[in-house]
Amino acid sequence: MLNPPLRLIGLIAIAGWIAGCATVGPSFRPPAAPAARGYTRTALPAATASAPGPLGRAQAFVTVPRVERDWWHTFGSAKLDALIGRAQRDSPTLAAAVATLREARQLVAAQAGSTRYPTIDAKLGANREEVNGASIGQPRIPQSTFTLFNAAIGVSYDFDAFGGNRRALEALAAQADYRACLLAGARLTLAANVATTAFAEAQVRAEIEATRAILAAERRQLDIARRGERLGTASRADVLALQTEVEQTRASVPPLRNRLEQAAHLLAVLAGRPPGTDDVPRFALSDFRMPVRLPMVVPSDVVRERPDVQAATALLHAATAQYGVAVSNLYPHLNLSASLGTAALTTSALFGPGSAIWSLAGGLAQPLFNAGLRAGASAAEASMQAVGATYRQTVLQALRDVADALRQVDNDARVLRREAAAYASARQTLDLVHRQTLIGTASTLQWLDADRQLEQIRLSLIAARAAKLADSAALYQAMGGGVFPGGLAASAPRAATPGTR
Repeated sequence: MLNPPLRLIGLIAIAGWIAGCATVGPSFRPPAAPAARGYTRTALPAATASAPGPLGRAQAFVTVPRVERDWWHTFGSAKLDALIGRAQRDSPTLAAAVATLREARQLVAAQAGSTRYPTIDAKLGANREEVNGASIGQPRIPQSTFTLFNAAIGVSYDFDAFGGNRRALEALAAQADYRACLLAGARLTLAANVATTAFAEAQVRAEIEATRAILAAERRQLDIARRGERLGTASRADVLALQTEVEQTRASVPPLRNRLEQAAHLLAVLAGRPPGTDDVPRFALSDFRMPVRLPMVVPSDVVRERPDVQAATALLHAATAQYGVAVSNLYPHLNLSASLGTAALTTSALFGPGSAIWSLAGGLAQPLFNAGLRAGASAAEASMQAVGATYRQTVLQALRDVADALRQVDNDARVLRREAAAYASARQTLDLVHRQTLIGTASTLQWLDADRQLEQIRLSLIAARAAKLADSAALYQAMGGGVFPGGLAASAPRAATPGTR
């Protein structure tokens, strides 16, 4: 016959083994990948349109299993690489996301410890008691006062017969996965924001330069018109019209400067620096090169690469596990507890022979009538279905983002080609008018007007080049940015999730 402590250990071991055999509720399975083979209704060309200049190179769409992790290197700017690296290291937003993820994983570890293993407590106490025989119907027993010392080790175990606790642990682990996805998404968004803001700053800087050139041409035209007015070859109306153009061009410079300063401030803050810092680089369009190979990840792989889709998957996993918790509440709950220790009237006899005491208790609770439990299970099932619908919408939005980015890259390449052609034509016009001015068949005003028109077309060309850079960054971001090579399970350590199938 086994002694009480050994029986206690044996019962807890058997309880743990049985508890691992049953887990109610649906076991989570990741949703199937979308069946779509492409993103757009009509096929994309093998490569985009090309245009003259370093940022006008044709870009080929290349099918790849995933986007390269440090995709911003494809823009060929050491300054951009360094700034994104600094932002990834010093951003308070990322620091908060990292701490939140660490908190979630520690909560999983804490829950796992109390779910999988018995709770063991050591107790040491002393009670001062008084016994009166009359209180127990024995008036002849004299009243006595004594101190009872006791020491014991208590063990308790929640007999998780139907897996409610394991489902709760599974839900916590899925929430930790969700936090990991949010962190990955924050990293991707931060890199994309730094890149697009750098492109915007370079665009505005070039626009300011072109606007100043336009202003210089207009002022020369105004000076010539004023001289003509004095000589009687130009009217006052001509002078006023030119003066209006000069003032309008001057008025357009402060908003451009404001955009430039805002971009610089944003770059500093994204990099974890105060907006007035001096160690944030300045960017020009000449700092960048256009990626000649753009990634084309098939839809089934995009859903494994994008942080938002992986985050929606984690939330669906958590909702499925919470439904299992609600279902387990409909089944019996068994709790085992035991205590082994000693008790004596003196401390010297506390651990002596004959002082041993022990107890073994078990409790079984089966809900017989509780209408709220079934309503709770139905509510959890509805929540799971709602999260599933949200997941499907997230997948659709992800595919739409990719489709939009692909079409934008293609169409903006066509715009850049047309703007480059218009700029080349305006350049030829300026050269022609300049030659005509030298031989006297065209006026200086005509030459200056052609020069001003060239600079105005240059503004459109600058915007088209910057848009093409931003389109490429948006495509990398839409494809998942390489933050989950092979999916979340292959990229980030996950807490154990018993009960998944």
